[in-house]
Amino acid sequence: MRDYEEVTAFLGEWGRFQRLVFFLLSASIIPNGFNGLSIVFLAGTPEHRCVVPGGANLSAEWLNASIPLELRGGQAVPSRCRRYRLAALTNLSALGLRPGSDVELESLEQEPCRDGWEYSRDVYRSTIVTEWNLVCDNDWKGPLSTSLFFVGVLLGSFISGQLSDKFGRKKVLFATLAMQTVFSFIQVFSTSWEMFSVLFLLVGMGQISNYVAAFVLGTEILGKSIRVLFCTLGVCIFYAFGYMLLPLFAYFIRDWRMLLLALTLPGLLCIPLWWVIPESPRWLISQGRFQEAEDIIRKAAKTNGITAPDVILHPSDLQDLDSQKQQTYTILDLVRTRNILTITIMSVIIWMIISVGYFGLSLDTPNLHGDVYVNCFLSAVIEVPAYIISWLLLRNLPRRYSMAAALFLGGCVLLFIQLVPSHILALSILLVMLGKFGITSAFSIVYVYTAELYPTVVRNMGVGASSMASRLGSILSPYFVYLGAYDRFLPYILMGSLTVLSGILTLFLPESYGMPLPDTIDQMLLVKGLEYRPASRNKRDSKEEEENPEIFKSTAF
Repeated sequence: MRDYEEVTAFLGEWGRFQRLVFFLLSASIIPNGFNGLSIVFLAGTPEHRCVVPGGANLSAEWLNASIPLELRGGQAVPSRCRRYRLAALTNLSALGLRPGSDVELESLEQEPCRDGWEYSRDVYRSTIVTEWNLVCDNDWKGPLSTSLFFVGVLLGSFISGQLSDKFGRKKVLFATLAMQTVFSFIQVFSTSWEMFSVLFLLVGMGQISNYVAAFVLGTEILGKSIRVLFCTLGVCIFYAFGYMLLPLFAYFIRDWRMLLLALTLPGLLCIPLWWVIPESPRWLISQGRFQEAEDIIRKAAKTNGITAPDVILHPSDLQDLDSQKQQTYTILDLVRTRNILTITIMSVIIWMIISVGYFGLSLDTPNLHGDVYVNCFLSAVIEVPAYIISWLLLRNLPRRYSMAAALFLGGCVLLFIQLVPSHILALSILLVMLGKFGITSAFSIVYVYTAELYPTVVRNMGVGASSMASRLGSILSPYFVYLGAYDRFLPYILMGSLTVLSGILTLFLPESYGMPLPDTIDQMLLVKGLEYRPASRNKRDSKEEEENPEIFKSTAF
């Protein structure tokens, strides 16, 4: 009996059909790059101060002195959330007293911004922050909107795999693309912060679901050698390209509703792809729909200019995996032995920390010195060399030392930021980008490394549990950025320290480079320091680690 790879070997690896699928599926990832991190500009917080009503009957001197000064970044600047009590200022102004000379301003009573805020329009014309006054006592709502998006990503991660297994990769891909586009379009007309945030959660669900469906569809259609390239570079580079487009859109469109509309409309370009991208023949075969699968393979052969055999598929010619009685494994098997329990705990911690660092640095770009649009673009551009370097590391060097080096690089430069003199702003930005480079590289490596550590019988569950921890880390990441309101360097100190900790943990993981993939729990590689009872390991080609479609993922949402 032949497997699917043997049956379709006559198609070749890199014909016109494969190139079409490769680039169109990768292109469908582009909207994920700019939609997922659009909150950086949609929820941008401009400089603001309390409104002093025009009818307050204050002299020009008292009007200028109505906002108390506070120390921020080593400089005295007008308070964002307080003003001097307006009734007292009105009385002092009526008496003809002058602020500073006749009256000590520090002795005056203060009050919150009872009449709202006035916002600077130097960077943003409008954002959800200025629309619904998400500042001062309500400043927690901005990070919560971002966290709710990642909650949607977490929920979508749960359902996307099951939906695509039941209804097919293609249907789920386009249904969730439509879900993402439609709910994002409705967001444009949000009438309240609550409505915006609920819709953002639904957009997050659609986004991760179409990403997973596109990823699985590509791995199942493309051949072994191209599959590696698609999974490690294709989707990642196109995701980064979408991320690069975000600051370009935001620079020219400063109103948040128009910006969101502009970021939503490209989703309509995916509609024609329905007639070009095929369903996965592997999935059709697994459902017993052999004729449909054969029609797709014959069409692929025609596209590649190859004459297909008279008979391509026959039920008896394919391995019936369902007929093989296999032991059932559950999530509890991830903690069954001391070794797999240790690997699971370490993987969960490492994935969560890497996710906090990656999304924390991505969301923090508006708080960096300099132009927010340039900083966001640099944060996107730095991902391209990070993905390329991680791909080269995966091909040529041990996993453990490669990932640990990337994490140490990312963590140490973040810790070093606090030591940079305040007047050398360019160096601070350079260190942040180096930190993003290291953490992005580690994020790309950790998917492959984790999958190689777990045995076949629980590999999907192991990577799934780790990925869930990653989603939890992304939910927490906006609040790491939020801490910057209290101390500018605190987010970098926390993210840097945690990243260095994850690098140290990585050194205790077993090395999987050049080793055959384990099939059973007994065949797993051992964590350093744990007692081990040797078990037999099946002999397989060491190249299998580069050919198994289950072990390749990417860092996108």
